[in-house]
Amino acid sequence: MSDKTAHLQIKGQGPIELPLHQGTLGPDVLDIAGLGKHNLFTYDPGFVSTASCQSAITYIDGEKGVLLHRGYPIEQLAAHSDYLETCYLLLCGNLPNAQQKTEFEQRIKNHTMVHEQMISFYRGFRADAHPMAILCGVVGALSAFYHDSLDISNAEHRDIAAYRLIAKMPTLAAMSYKYSIGQPFMYPVNKLSYAENFLHMMFGTPCDEVSVNPVITKAMDSILLLHADHEQNASTSTVRLTGSSGANPFACIAAGIAALWGPSHGGANEAVISMLQEIGDESRINEFIKRAKDKNDPFRLMGFGHRVYKNFDPRAKVMKEAADAVLRELGMENNPLLPIAKKLETIALEDSYFIEKKLYPNVDFYSGIILQALNIPTSMFTVIFAVGRTVGWISHWHEMISHPYRIGRPRQLYVGEMQRDYVPIEQR
Repeated sequence: MSDKTAHLQIKGQGPIELPLHQGTLGPDVLDIAGLGKHNLFTYDPGFVSTASCQSAITYIDGEKGVLLHRGYPIEQLAAHSDYLETCYLLLCGNLPNAQQKTEFEQRIKNHTMVHEQMISFYRGFRADAHPMAILCGVVGALSAFYHDSLDISNAEHRDIAAYRLIAKMPTLAAMSYKYSIGQPFMYPVNKLSYAENFLHMMFGTPCDEVSVNPVITKAMDSILLLHADHEQNASTSTVRLTGSSGANPFACIAAGIAALWGPSHGGANEAVISMLQEIGDESRINEFIKRAKDKNDPFRLMGFGHRVYKNFDPRAKVMKEAADAVLRELGMENNPLLPIAKKLETIALEDSYFIEKKLYPNVDFYSGIILQALNIPTSMFTVIFAVGRTVGWISHWHEMISHPYRIGRPRQLYVGEMQRDYVPIEQR
């Protein structure tokens, strides 16, 4: 913070003094909270220039392509950490020592199973229900089973709820997938790592022993880690806004899942595969590149560029390495979508149009390729995003609830009718 001030001059009024706050990184923030007493509000559709909260969790510099979790660059975490260690970092503020990491991992493993009666919830859905629809429902239903961690004013309850959500999300997600394909649910095996366990529950069957490819495990861990948090995006802001009403954490995360489901948010990697399938063949790439450059054509290349990152997505390089490793391991050279993806990647990195527009391949481009290579249906892509993002959501919720906060109540610019009198129906 700082003691700087700014002055707003409105015609016919004296100057209004507004505090100017300074964070540890990023631009200064103009505190407009006092404008209401002057009968003034700001207008900022999409909140593109509005800081809705203070947070010490994640920092993004979109111009420089920087993503920091608690001050640690995402590239370093991806190279040296793993998903659960990053979870501890986001939740607790610092990297754990060896004992803290072991204890944290054990706490998560102690909560991987879900109440057996939750199976009844899955059987209530149609077999062809979208996995995100199922996930929204069952995560919200957790509050009906875990009454002992619903007191949000109790720090211990908040911690238990966080552990439960991080631990149970892969189980619930895998159950959503298994239900959609008619296979039996697989119980978690707690001797496995977080990513291994998720893959085991996704692809294992009671007929076979547990066997998870370490290359695929590493790639899945990278996907989860790189999606763990991304500052005040739509779903995280939804979680905070829902939490500001005092709602329980399971309801808040269910709200975040609903926001993530939107194609402009969590559905981007699914859109990448749909785009590659629409192109269909290498011979048609130039046709679609021409369409992408035509501002009058509604077609857009999915997986390129980013609303926040105006330079490059720092997660994309790590995800590209993971994609290359998975494709090599699985011998996917004959995958019909792979040459299309590789050609598009080359064009985006070399074509002057894409360079000038800064339309570089982003994390969704490469994660979509990985998930498609693993034969994961596109309907599950956003579910996996939700698994990884759960720790970010619960960390922001925990941060907000742990400090004084106010219920979110945005204002509006009203453009409707002036006051008018009711007219009886026979006179209309």
